[in-house]
Amino acid sequence: MKSILYKYRKFFAVFLLFSAITLYLFYGALKPSKSLPIYNPADVNPELVDTAVQYVRKYHTIADFSFVNQNGKTITQKDYEGKIYVADFFFTTCGSICPKMTTNLAEVQKAIINNPKVMLLSHTVFPETDSVPVLKAYAIKNGVNDKKWNLVTGDKKEIYTMARKSYLAVKLGKPSELYDMVHTENFVLVDAKKRVRGFYDGTNKEEVQKLIADIAFLSEEE
Repeated sequence: MKSILYKYRKFFAVFLLFSAITLYLFYGALKPSKSLPIYNPADVNPELVDTAVQYVRKYHTIADFSFVNQNGKTITQKDYEGKIYVADFFFTTCGSICPKMTTNLAEVQKAIINNPKVMLLSHTVFPETDSVPVLKAYAIKNGVNDKKWNLVTGDKKEIYTMARKSYLAVKLGKPSELYDMVHTENFVLVDAKKRVRGFYDGTNKEEVQKLIADIAFLSEEE
């Protein structure tokens, strides 16, 4: 018996190696691979998208921007270049969904605090009241880490344009007020190539955990 095994040792070795590779490939084919969609304006609820870009079906990316953060620093696309980030829209005096969204985004901040690839970006939809000092007080109150999370204010028209033409995430407000917006509960996940990769209900704990998992997936993919 030993002599037979010795004689055919190379055959058995090749057979075992081939079997292992076959089983690995078969398992890999059966196991669903995780992937995240790339969103374009045509893929999103038209209520959240500016009519100028509503029918764009490919190559959509976040436009360049320039706003001022809670520290009075000008924040541009350069500060987020090559970064994965989560964007949202809020205002400091909101008493409905904003407190819950901010609390949940603080949880996201905890999850990504040691990940140099990821940042957060919150835009006020009421820049006329949310000045730099107001944003700073709000940031301190909610444990915002200045190195990871920017709360920004700026020209209302520019914020409106970013919300509806880039992030595809905010509904129209009153037609009587130009550039009025109704902020939504959306957290928007943007990848390092400035593409929209996901929308999440910022008031829902399960959705926020899914966001954290998707951030981790993109971090490994980049």
